[in-house]
Amino acid sequence: MATENPPRTLLEFEKPVVELETKLADMKQMANESGVDVSEAIRTLEDKIQRLKEETYANLTRWQRVQLSRHADRPYTLDYIYELCGDFIELHGDRNVKDDKAMVGGFGRIDNQTFMLIGQQKGRNTKLRQMRNFGMANPEGYRKALRLMKIAEKFNKPIVAFIDTPGAFPGIEAEERGQGEAIARNLREMFMLKVPVICIIIGEGASGGALGIAIGDRVFMLENTWYSVISPESCSSILWRSWEFKEQAAEALKLTAQDMHQFQMVDGIIEEPLGGAHLDLKWQSQKIKEYIFDNLKALQKLSDEDRVQQRINKFNKIGVVQ
Repeated sequence: MATENPPRTLLEFEKPVVELETKLADMKQMANESGVDVSEAIRTLEDKIQRLKEETYANLTRWQRVQLSRHADRPYTLDYIYELCGDFIELHGDRNVKDDKAMVGGFGRIDNQTFMLIGQQKGRNTKLRQMRNFGMANPEGYRKALRLMKIAEKFNKPIVAFIDTPGAFPGIEAEERGQGEAIARNLREMFMLKVPVICIIIGEGASGGALGIAIGDRVFMLENTWYSVISPESCSSILWRSWEFKEQAAEALKLTAQDMHQFQMVDGIIEEPLGGAHLDLKWQSQKIKEYIFDNLKALQKLSDEDRVQQRINKFNKIGVVQ
């Protein structure tokens, strides 16, 4: 049974574009009903919409890119996995406490290559957000991720990590179960993995919660994502004792993909469709696949020892100023 498309979620800076798109739809409907030829007016309006879109998304502020990274319709880890993989077998549990639903992973086949795919997962509605803990993993989530990475290493399968989290879960119970130790262990162990590791920030990349699965031979960011030690809201609350200054905080943090690439914190920026990844999942997934295979080919030419050493050297250089 056919269902209607859900209403599109709009951000404030997108409204002028949508108003023109609505006007264009009305004009086309009027032309069909009346038979009046308004093709010239339609073409003019279409050109105007395209120019406005290009101008709007080319000049986004850092805070607006943060908003896009959190867009309610934006694809999450499992959206990309199911779009990329012909077969995906999800693996569960950390073999210690429980299965953390905020961290997902398993073996998946992209074309003829098997990967271990791991990432944080958010929810689409209130019930799923609670189940996924808003994409904030507990210690068992990071231990689960490490267990899957070790399985990938055992069977000599490359790893792809999708990062999208507002941070590791900050609750008392998480600290009691060793949140800091779990993330720190992941950092150490990921440096020494003998298989290629490709990390892609697909949404939010906040603090150690993101870094806990982001130590890779190659680290990429989608165009409208952010990566920082702290979110703009939290930074604002610390510096100004209020969340009202989040836009200024975003500018000061310089947390966008463009900033991170300029600072050599990431290896590249993966282009998004005009308006964001949520507008064309298939196109975005194809772009991600191209980056994965292009870089995997280069990484597989290296010996395990050289790959590990290059990974260590890559992160040792970050933040060094001469």
